[in-house]
Amino acid sequence: MSRTEDHGDERPGSGGSLGHRVPDLGALELLLAVARVGSLGRAARELGITQPAASSRIRSMERQLGVALVDRSPRGSRLTEAGALVTDWALRIVEAAEAFDAGAQALRDRRDSRLRVAASMTIAEYLLPGWLVALRAQRPDTAVSLLAGNSTAVAERLLAGEADLGFVEGLTVPAGLDSAVIAHDRLVVVTAPSHPWARRRRPLAAEELAVTPLVLREEGSGTRQVLDAALGGLARPLIELSSTTAVKAAAVGGAGPAVLSELAVGDELGMRRLVRIPVRAVALARDLRAVWPTGHRPTGPARDLLSLTRG
Repeated sequence: MSRTEDHGDERPGSGGSLGHRVPDLGALELLLAVARVGSLGRAARELGITQPAASSRIRSMERQLGVALVDRSPRGSRLTEAGALVTDWALRIVEAAEAFDAGAQALRDRRDSRLRVAASMTIAEYLLPGWLVALRAQRPDTAVSLLAGNSTAVAERLLAGEADLGFVEGLTVPAGLDSAVIAHDRLVVVTAPSHPWARRRRPLAAEELAVTPLVLREEGSGTRQVLDAALGGLARPLIELSSTTAVKAAAVGGAGPAVLSELAVGDELGMRRLVRIPVRAVALARDLRAVWPTGHRPTGPARDLLSLTRG
């Protein structure tokens, strides 16, 4: 082979990324341990690995660097002249890695010290309190802030970086977000006992519900999205309110029929403050979802809260 065809540039230490040319931290820590205790076997025990594994790691490092690092003998192991020099450099690398690890831990501690949750109103009022009590037992030092709004507002907060985890109840996942279904819910039509619908003997027809002015949540709410899609359109609202509690209070007060989550009206139905009105041939079931920015799976307290919703 001519000299111009020689592949001598592929010798150890030439070209490539640092990851291929510099030994990994485990190998450098092993070399430092050999220098400290004067024995490959004792260094291996100190690091919790077998002596054959330690020997293999030293040989691999020597091949990688292209120099002998350790002289082995029955009396122990000692560093070569090159090994002593490499050990000095290794100490600086390991110290820098320890500083890096400490900084990363500080970032994790800061992240784990707070959790910002954005949730649509039904979930915020009827499900999140229990989940947050359970999270408090797991992470007593994590400060939690809850931002309640409609599903559109939840998506906006997540995409703006103003929340770490969100919960929505609409039909679709807002653009830019990943999701996981965490519960199922059903919408029900309710009225005060004094309303004429409360005395009906037959289920309400979907067409009649669609043309009846209702007490409704504002546009952008998951509840309204599901109802609008199920009926193919809605009449102009009788009253438009921005919270589930306000809609429920208006219905209890006799303002008119309302459509609410089963989660929200259980007590009122049980005490006959509201009456459930059957509706014929309308699908009012919906999924409740946890959401987060696409490609950023929840970590730390957000991951723990997500786990609790599936418990």
